Order: sequence, then structure tokens, then C-alpha cells
Amino acid sequence: MKWLLCGVSIAFCGLVLRGYAAGHLRKHKQLATSGPYAFTRNPLYLGSVLLAAGFSVASHSWISTLLLAAYLAIFYPVVIRREQGELKTLYGAAFVEYASQVPAFWPRLSPATASTERFSWPIYRQNREYEAAIGLAVAMAILWTIMLWRGGS
Repeated sequence: MKWLLCGVSIAFCGLVLRGYAAGHLRKHKQLATSGPYAFTRNPLYLGSVLLAAGFSVASHSWISTLLLAAYLAIFYPVVIRREQGELKTLYGAAFVEYASQVPAFWPRLSPATASTERFSWPIYRQNREYEAAIGLAVAMAILWTIMLWRGGS
């Protein structure tokens, strides 16, 4: 049970980060540079890594940890590079300038720029990020059920 609780805590941090990012993301309308995007260009992916890490801790399984780590290590760099190209095409010099100041994945310690943009619940809902919360709840409920079924700790 302690592994499940620890994992849920880590995953919850990822969920919060993803939600915070989703409330700043106006897809294909405006380059996101506010909120968590002032620290990292890919807060949604960083949040997903925390979700995956939380799931791995909760499952207390080296196999799931290795599989998730391999998946993230293989696919995320490719996806991030592809998306960077799309953003450069959409936003040109503004993206190049932003990318020169904000790291692709591991966040800066301070925001790259100050912004007047604020988190928006309507944009959060439009981006349907609440689906990640539902997914986390279902995944953890399944792990908890498996733990109970096995009579585990």
C-alpha cells in the first residue's frame, strides 16, 4: 500500500503540471510561453513522465518501470523534435527566440520571461486535460484492486 500511495503522490504532481500547462495552451493559435511554458517547452511531456514514474512506483514492478522508461526514451525525443519543427514552421522567429531561452524538457529554475497570461479554466476544458485525471484514477484503481486481490502490501 505504501508504494501505491507514494506512486499516486508522484503521479498527482504530473497531473497538476499537465493541468497547469493545458490551461495555458492555445493550440495552433498562439505560442505558449506563459505558466509552465516559461520554464520548459514541453511541460505536458514532463507531466506525463511524472505520471509514468508514479505509475511505476505504484506498481512496484521493475518490468513496468523498464518498459515505460524504454518507451519514453525511444519515442519522446522523436515526438519532441517533430513538434519543434511544426512550431518553428507556425511561429518562425518567435519560436526560435523562445527555444533559445527555454529548455526543451528539463525546466529552468526561473521563468524565461514574465507574462501577463494567466491560467484559464475554459482553455483547460477545451484541451480536455481532465481526461488525464480520469485515466490516472482508473489506472490507480486497477493497481489497488490487483494489490487487494494478491493480498499484497
